[in-house]
Amino acid sequence: MYQNYKNVEIVKPGGLELKDRLVGVQRVTKVTKGGRAFGFSAIVVVGDENGVVGHGLGKSKEVATAIAKAIEDAKKNLVRIPLNKATLPHEQKGKYGGAKVYIQPASHGTGVIAGGAVRAVLEAVGVQDVLSKSQGSSNPHNVVKATFDALLQLRSADTVAKQRGISLEKVFKG
Repeated sequence: MYQNYKNVEIVKPGGLELKDRLVGVQRVTKVTKGGRAFGFSAIVVVGDENGVVGHGLGKSKEVATAIAKAIEDAKKNLVRIPLNKATLPHEQKGKYGGAKVYIQPASHGTGVIAGGAVRAVLEAVGVQDVLSKSQGSSNPHNVVKATFDALLQLRSADTVAKQRGISLEKVFKG
């Protein structure tokens, strides 16, 4: 799932105090010759509000089991996101399908300026000050994945220094 990204640290859920946020529940209908069969699909974001986050999708005939399945799926897809205190290290764009997301670090006290699915992901990560813009598709599934695309491309100053083989001071003066 995360093989297209460099420096992604996959995290095991053991020992973490994870909080789940329900992004959306959709009622889906399958038309059969016997009539309509209704089901539910739920998308959930889990995170420890300290840089670890994951998302999952669950489908079932009942809402409660769909949410439970989504939480289990999200716990299998946990990754660590580099944070700079309570904000992001730098601005970044993410894209998935027709959804585009732009996230930008903000000064202390700004809060989470984000809507819907983007807000759920950023709050689960533990970002407290951020500006964001969601463009294109507002489909919550694709918006969550576009937000993850942006977050997984983030690099901390330490990582940049190691990749370039220079000191941390040179990264900022360079």
